[in-house]
Amino acid sequence: MTHLRKPHAVLELTPEELRKLGYAVIDEMVNHYYGMVDEPVTHTADRATLEKLLREPIPQQPTPPDVVLAQAVNDVFGNVMYTEHPRFFAFVPSPSNAVSAIADMLAAGYNAFAGTWLEASGPAMVEVMTLEWLLELVGLPTDTGGGIFTSGGSLANLTALHAARHAYCADDDTNGVIYYSDQAHSSVDRATRIMGLRPGQVRRLPSDDNYRLSVSDLRAAIAQDRANGQVPFCVVANGGTTNTGTVDLLPQLADLCAEENIWLHVDAAYGGAAALSHQHKPMLAGIERADSVTVDPHKWLFQPYELGGLLVRDRRKLRAAFLLVPEYLKDTESGEENVNFYDYGVQLTRGFRALKLWMSLKVFGLEAFQQAVDWGFEQAELAAGFLAQNPRWEVIAGPQMGVINFRYIPGRAIEPDALDALQQAIVNEIVASGWAMIATTILKGKKVIRLVLINPRTTDDELRETIERLAALGEQLSV
Repeated sequence: MTHLRKPHAVLELTPEELRKLGYAVIDEMVNHYYGMVDEPVTHTADRATLEKLLREPIPQQPTPPDVVLAQAVNDVFGNVMYTEHPRFFAFVPSPSNAVSAIADMLAAGYNAFAGTWLEASGPAMVEVMTLEWLLELVGLPTDTGGGIFTSGGSLANLTALHAARHAYCADDDTNGVIYYSDQAHSSVDRATRIMGLRPGQVRRLPSDDNYRLSVSDLRAAIAQDRANGQVPFCVVANGGTTNTGTVDLLPQLADLCAEENIWLHVDAAYGGAAALSHQHKPMLAGIERADSVTVDPHKWLFQPYELGGLLVRDRRKLRAAFLLVPEYLKDTESGEENVNFYDYGVQLTRGFRALKLWMSLKVFGLEAFQQAVDWGFEQAELAAGFLAQNPRWEVIAGPQMGVINFRYIPGRAIEPDALDALQQAIVNEIVASGWAMIATTILKGKKVIRLVLINPRTTDDELRETIERLAALGEQLSV
């Protein structure tokens, strides 16, 4: 007699155990969201400390779930910087929101394979529709347009540049040339390396006095390359630079690209959120003429990591750049109407990233997002007002797109190198205090203090006190 094997359910909790663990996780998340304002922003341990806390052999036997959760909360998440904290002003923060965090848990729980329509038609439809919402917001056509959600802006930029090269250079990019300014995000440089472009195929042009890509310099570079028998295939414009929030001259760049038959890609990873604002959307005028646009919902659209996005004017060109169906995926082919997102990007296996943006837009509504984006603009203007009250502050760039750059100028003569070192010392001290997370950058050879103010949780008092603390540190360290 044949004995049938029973499922060996060793990787399961009981329903009661799972509920208890799930409720405990939600409790921890609520405590974090509503208690972090009273916590230091920065929690960074050295390697030796973390070795003692976390180093162990592979566990051979079970550990109670509550013990593992406690270790995760205390030893793992107790040693991160809270990018959603109201006083995290460095890099480009991810203010996030709890509804989207729950959506991520739901997506992971259902474990949807969001690469093919066959395996996840519901998630695919949500991604199609959510991308259409973003297309509509930036002004790209929804009938011919499309896109894909990615891990972040880096992969979105890479995806766009590969599509541009495929569209204009096909299978021979030997003479293809790409153009962008020295204010472009580092992911653009990285993308050209990954694509195998040689230095002679990359034109990284100096920005003008306003940190924008010079249209006249670009025109001259294109003309010179064409005269040398090269093939200009893409211009990367900025829709809000990381350093200063600057938007390139998009209408003029669109005109030039149309004249020269070149793909225009706009990297609006965080600045694209301005499209939600009735007041500030004109800053992005011309973005609707781009061939592709990068947006990062995990920045100024308040989503948890990871959620970047690429929007394209013609989804057929994006699909043509990536379409590759091996024999083991023949069963998933269903035509363009039933979208297989693995045909539109790098990943075959991909999670259901769209759910968090879809759920949070439905729960809060677009108007709430618009108000939250406007708050960032208002906070940057407010910061400029606070800085103007102290003659020791010199504003270098901004406020623009929620970003402002400034320096502390002591009341005595100081060498340029020492002045740069002073800015770094001020930032180092306030970060070490745990009060705020702030970073520096370099603008035209000068080290500056940079604030990015896109978190709707940030209060006016917190912003005022941050600038006052920076000033006090400047006075103390410049003695």
